[in-house]
Amino acid sequence: MIIRKLRLQRGWSQEQLAQLSGLSLRTIQRIERGQTPSLESLKSLAAVFETTVASLQQELTMKTNTDTAAFSDQENKVIEQVWAIKAFYSHLIQYGVTIITLFIINYFVSPHYYWAWWVALGWGVGVISHALDTYEVFNLFGAKWEKHQIEKRLGRKL
Repeated sequence: MIIRKLRLQRGWSQEQLAQLSGLSLRTIQRIERGQTPSLESLKSLAAVFETTVASLQQELTMKTNTDTAAFSDQENKVIEQVWAIKAFYSHLIQYGVTIITLFIINYFVSPHYYWAWWVALGWGVGVISHALDTYEVFNLFGAKWEKHQIEKRLGRKL
């Protein structure tokens, strides 16, 4: 939606936009997912984005309810890459917190044998694999492969 595009152009998070506009975070999320905003919400957003309510309404009615319609292909790719990086960091933090917790438990339960290393090693392989996929170090199953597989299954010549 146009609201999301305007927010991202300014580098604001949804929380920042909510604070600047005086709207709730939930309202911002709903508007960005395609729910029609109230006139009061539009007035607040227009003031924050330094535009008119009419221009926001016009943009909202011109766009479809799909998120991707408001963005170019390049913007969609960048957004997906940022989401992938965010997911990787979330995975890395979960790994770190869990492994530290397991080592603490291991120390108190059975200090003579460090079984937590096995969990760290196994899950660590998954984290490394996630990193390689996120940062496209080895792009074995990337866009080129996907296109080849689609064309192959549709019976088109490559």
